[in-house]
Amino acid sequence: MIRRFISQNPRFIPFVARVHRAIYRATGGFVGGSNGNTKLMLLTTVGRKSGLTRVTPLLYVEGAAGWVVIASNGGTEKVPGWWLNLQSRPEATIQTGRKHHAVRARAATTEETRELWPKLTASYEFFTDYLDRTQRDIPIVVLDPRDPL
Repeated sequence: MIRRFISQNPRFIPFVARVHRAIYRATGGFVGGSNGNTKLMLLTTVGRKSGLTRVTPLLYVEGAAGWVVIASNGGTEKVPGWWLNLQSRPEATIQTGRKHHAVRARAATTEETRELWPKLTASYEFFTDYLDRTQRDIPIVVLDPRDPL
C-alpha cells in the first residue's frame, strides 16, 4: 500500500529518500537494505557542479557481474541528479546492507536492457507505471565493481 502511494506520488520521493538514508546510515546498513524481495542500496556520487558527495537510496537488482539500478526519478520527466553526476564522473561507491563497494557506472546495452528489465520489474512492479508516465527514455544503469575499498 505504501509502495503504491509513493509510486503514484513522486513528489514524496525526496522525503522518503531522506528518511530511508538516515535510517540506513544510522544502523550501518543493518536496517534499510531490503523490503521483501526488493533490495535497496545507498549510492554515493560526487556532484557534477558542487563537487560535494551525494548519497541516494536506490532499488537495485544484482546483475551478471555487478549491481543494476534504474534512473527513473519516479517516472518524472526530470533525469535524476545521481545519474547526471555519474555521467560526469562514473566512479562511485555503494553500500548494500553492511557491505561497501567501489563501482563504475555505465548505461546498460540494448541487450542487457532486454535481459534486466524483467528482473527489475519483478523486484519493483511499479517500474512499468513509470514508463507510462514519462516521455523520456529511462536508462538502466549497471554498476560494475572496481577495486575493493
